[in-house]
Amino acid sequence: MSDATTGVCLTINGLSKRFGGFYALNDVDVDVQRGHIHAIIGPNGAGKTTLFNVLSGTLPPDKGEIRFEGKPVDTLKAYRRTELGMARTFQNIRLFEHMTVLENVMVGDHAKTYESLWRVFRKTILQRPFAAVPEERHMRERAIELLDFFGLAGKRDADASDLAYGERRRLEMARALATDPQLLLLDEPAAGMNPQETENLDQHITRIRARGVTIVLVEHDMNLVMEISDRITVLSFGQKIAEGLPSEIQSDPAVIEAYLGEGDNL
Repeated sequence: MSDATTGVCLTINGLSKRFGGFYALNDVDVDVQRGHIHAIIGPNGAGKTTLFNVLSGTLPPDKGEIRFEGKPVDTLKAYRRTELGMARTFQNIRLFEHMTVLENVMVGDHAKTYESLWRVFRKTILQRPFAAVPEERHMRERAIELLDFFGLAGKRDADASDLAYGERRRLEMARALATDPQLLLLDEPAAGMNPQETENLDQHITRIRARGVTIVLVEHDMNLVMEISDRITVLSFGQKIAEGLPSEIQSDPAVIEAYLGEGDNL
């Protein structure tokens, strides 16, 4: 890894989130190195998705600090984090079903390109009639490039609802990449995929990292996690119980104990 990609991209310090008397996250510390694929794993109910919701701004933390590229972001709205270079996908796929595949990806670019409603109005209404908007041309070209990257260029005019399940997963990742993120949060991207789709996903994730994007991955498929991760953090009942290289995590007694009865193969 080159010097340009070393250093800490994301710092999570003392992060806690409580729902009533239950701690979904309890004093969690994690450092994510720039250019890494960093997996967050744990049994069901460990707090993984809550962590992603707090990181992305969907939920506010009760305590703790989140720093992205050295800047505190824990009080920022979700859209401001997107503007700074954070993007995410969701465990339950969230697409605009009756928009085309191409339009879904362009939505991601819109989130980064137009800083205000006034700028949208000025660029699209106040220009001379029928003038091509440079930003729109750029967004379309970039969306087509991303669809090609994910093997979806041939379906760009289809409705998102017409895609197969694995294609929908890839479309959601393409839309997230359209925001031009430095950090991509992938929430269980292999959920519901068959073995062939998971193998293809493995390749796509490593290719995304090769584009210079740091990835934080929540995933239950241990084969995928162990294959592609540079570092793994393990949560159990909202607390970090282990962290290290994949080989270290596989043999950690605390991790093995936490997974007993969960049916996951470490």
